[in-house]
Amino acid sequence: MKLTYEIVEHNDGWAYKVGDTFSETFDTHDQAAEAARRAASEQQLSDETHDIEYEDADGEWHEESSEGDDRPETEVKG
Repeated sequence: MKLTYEIVEHNDGWAYKVGDTFSETFDTHDQAAEAARRAASEQQLSDETHDIEYEDADGEWHEESSEGDDRPETEVKG
């Protein structure tokens, strides 16, 4: 899996976006880019294995185990 953090104009400022989800708004492009780089690097950190529950786009709930060392590849664009 690969997550792309894209720097975009948002709410009279700048934000990063992953898929359809926006970060908070920053005053400058550089601030948004730095926050995106920080968030992307944190995605690379291993953690403990956890059981997770999530709702999909059809409203169905799923349960699965998330391996702590199964981290996505990330990149920052913009």
